[in-house]
Amino acid sequence: MKKTYAPLRYVLTLAVLGAICASTNPAAFAQAAASSTPAAHAALKPGALDRDHAVAIMPTSVYYKGQSAPVQGRNSAGIRFPGGALVLMALVDTSGYSSAVQQSYQGYLLNEVQLKIGDKTLAPGAYGFGFVAGNRVVVMDIAGNEVLHATTTRDEKMARPNPLQIIPDAAAPGHYRLYLGRIYATLSAAK
Repeated sequence: MKKTYAPLRYVLTLAVLGAICASTNPAAFAQAAASSTPAAHAALKPGALDRDHAVAIMPTSVYYKGQSAPVQGRNSAGIRFPGGALVLMALVDTSGYSSAVQQSYQGYLLNEVQLKIGDKTLAPGAYGFGFVAGNRVVVMDIAGNEVLHATTTRDEKMARPNPLQIIPDAAAPGHYRLYLGRIYATLSAAK
């Protein structure tokens, strides 16, 4: 009697096709389709990035001082400078860090430009930052060493303060304000 393997071959073919379909990421198809929308094209223009655009490209967790911390996507923002270079910032969950670190490490900064914070210049890289006592913003390398500090300002006119937001400075084109609540530091690309 002759054995037939056609049903087995059919089952294996279906199994392989099922595995291929299951491994395909539907989000990738949605993202590709969304990238052709006018809103996606607007996100590529220079200017402030809202949290929806920032969280789409910000990592979900970041490394700082020997630990990994989750990013608070709802509290993220960024800037796209002419030429496409980005600055991304987000608050992070620092519950695993010591209270001394938590006082100065509130957020994470990813920077692709020579960034001016106040009157100081910061090289491209990955940093921790925080707004601290004495009206200062402190920026630290990922080992926790302070690399920059600049002056902050309190904005009593801020109508609806958010935990973190970046707003274009209407008085100075090409400049932005990084707000944590009502307190801000000025940002711009170094010339």
